[in-house]
Amino acid sequence: MIFLKSPIELDALERANGVVHRVLRTVRAAAAPGVSTAELDELAEETVRQHGGAPAFKGYRGFPATLCTSVNDVIVHGIPSPSARLADGDILSVDCGVLLDGFFGDAATTFGIGSVTAEAARLMDTAHRCLDDAVAAVAPGSRLGDVGAAVQARAEGEGFGVVREFVGHGIGRALHEDPQVPNYGVPGHGQIMKPGLVIAIEPMITAGGWRVRVDSDGWTARTEDGKLAAHFEYSVAVTADGRRVLGVDGEC
Repeated sequence: MIFLKSPIELDALERANGVVHRVLRTVRAAAAPGVSTAELDELAEETVRQHGGAPAFKGYRGFPATLCTSVNDVIVHGIPSPSARLADGDILSVDCGVLLDGFFGDAATTFGIGSVTAEAARLMDTAHRCLDDAVAAVAPGSRLGDVGAAVQARAEGEGFGVVREFVGHGIGRALHEDPQVPNYGVPGHGQIMKPGLVIAIEPMITAGGWRVRVDSDGWTARTEDGKLAAHFEYSVAVTADGRRVLGVDGEC
């Protein structure tokens, strides 16, 4: 079932997502060669709680951490670890969810550690542009297929793969609500977007093929071919005259 949000609920979602983006900026500033992903996770939880929220991922279906920290070929759901220390040239995807006053926020970003290769830089730039294109496709009366088609067109046009196995989702009083939001699709197809719909749009783009394998921990999802992956995410509300990207007051 799809739940359309009222203006008051959208303001609550704005606040929850504001905490998420604050966490992402804090983690990005702290990430450097030699820092462990567990240290970043500890910093993230501290920041969430300082702002009155609770980690949305920690304990969700058994996930053990505040952040998903996905390095290099890991697409999503990487588990923070004291032994996973960042190195110069790595790319790190950070996904964070927050529960604040009964509403959820969810966003992700990918960035380089130190000096990255030209291929890695182009992958991250393209993935971010995929997100921008997808957000621009959000409008009342448009269809969800327009969102996925925008991601697919940009990514595949630049020679990158689009992950099929994981998708975006609705968000509100639950972390994952209907509808699903694939990163591929056909323009003019799918659910009609109405004012009050809130969706988490999250392109997952690879430097090679789109197929995925999951580690024995049951969470860590990697590219099957070992190529790099990048992941960006915004929570976006459909409004009467367009769209509202929730919680964003600066680059993440």
